[in-house]
Amino acid sequence: MAIPSTASSIAESVRRGERTATEILESYLANIERREKDIHAFNLVTTEQARAMAAKVDADVAAGRDPGALAGVPIALKDNMCTRGVPTTCSSRILEGWKPPYDATVVTRLAAAGAVFVGKTNLDEFAMGSSTENSAFGVTHNPHDTSRVAGGSSGGSAAAVAAEFAAASLGSDTGGSIRQPAALCGVVGVKPTYGTVSRYGLVAFASSLDQIGPFTTDVRDSALLLEVMSGHDPLDSTSIPQPPLSLMSSLDQDVKGLRIGRITDLPGGSDPEVEARVAEAFAALAAAGATIVDVELPSMKYGLTAYYLIAPAEASSNLARYDGVRYGLRVESSDTNSMYGATRAAGFGDEVKRRIMLGTYALSAGYYDAYYGKALKVRRLISDDFARAYQKADVIITPTSPIVAFPVGAKVDDPLSMYLCDVFTIPTNLAGHPAMSVPFGTGADGLPVGVQVLAPTLGEAAMFRVAAQLERSAPGGAR
Repeated sequence: MAIPSTASSIAESVRRGERTATEILESYLANIERREKDIHAFNLVTTEQARAMAAKVDADVAAGRDPGALAGVPIALKDNMCTRGVPTTCSSRILEGWKPPYDATVVTRLAAAGAVFVGKTNLDEFAMGSSTENSAFGVTHNPHDTSRVAGGSSGGSAAAVAAEFAAASLGSDTGGSIRQPAALCGVVGVKPTYGTVSRYGLVAFASSLDQIGPFTTDVRDSALLLEVMSGHDPLDSTSIPQPPLSLMSSLDQDVKGLRIGRITDLPGGSDPEVEARVAEAFAALAAAGATIVDVELPSMKYGLTAYYLIAPAEASSNLARYDGVRYGLRVESSDTNSMYGATRAAGFGDEVKRRIMLGTYALSAGYYDAYYGKALKVRRLISDDFARAYQKADVIITPTSPIVAFPVGAKVDDPLSMYLCDVFTIPTNLAGHPAMSVPFGTGADGLPVGVQVLAPTLGEAAMFRVAAQLERSAPGGAR
């Protein structure tokens, strides 16, 4: 019998005693052993911890206890989520070797559901990037073509699922860092409504934008993981006081009667093949009974500009804690202020330094109102435009990324070109709404294309209905 390939099928087979968590884990570890040197999805593979977790699941099954909804499912964690006693580096030299004294809430919840953690995945340093080329520990390569990037900042998590190193993984999404790499690697990636999944234990980049979400091979698995991960957490002051999301029942509903929004003033610049796949997605949804409606988002074109003031401003505040005093790297110097400067110069990479300086400038006296304050006003305009659009549409469809995976090194010397990769994903983060990327055929060079499904606050049920229909309608070669 073949090893099941989806999280839901793995959990079902383990809970029924058809497969052991240990044998499933070993099959994934074998995949890692075979291809990780070419992909570099991981900063750390936690082999022995994973074997111990799998053994516990098997012991529970043998004793007649239900290990949970994710029994025996191998899951990879982005290396900016705290794991007790396991290094959490954020792919930065400034945190190299730091071992948190506690687990992030999402880690605790997945472990309680029987998940098996196989390792910590590579990312752009402190989640700042769109290609996972800004990591202090090397580039993550796309499993479909190792000369191409995996996307970012959660490139390691996306690549781990695409390469079958894990049945699922977790990433964080500040401006598209789950959805964009999901599109480039041909997997499902979800950013839920801000506040539905606890950020406790997530190392902060931009606190008003960051949100944790899953990468999976199919839509059902993402629904399963979100049901386990979501729900109120008193340890996170931004956590919405509501029960966990209920999504699995939405997956088998059709899309008849749903209104699907098509943005008429969407920024241009997408590859022709990407635009063609999105047009096919609209046609498939219409054929399935949905109604396509035109909507406008006039402020969307300002989202990129607003984001690259708000996010760096928050980052400049959040990253001030890395001073060489309390944890992580410390470069000795003649006095305290010199030590601060020497530690940060040695510990932070170029992209992190760029964003810290940009954010500090935007917050400085005399410039706050002109830059940061104005960006906040644009953020509000974007939210208002979305609110008007959602009066006409239940969900909105766009490309996830304007392009397919690009060659490693192609954009590293052109930050603006790199930033434009997130032009379709950033507005949702500014509004705090849910969004997800679903594989939908291929584009240039046979590489995956992702279609993005957007929904209003707490609109995950409708979003997953549409995503499931897109998955059923997807042309061959989506993965």
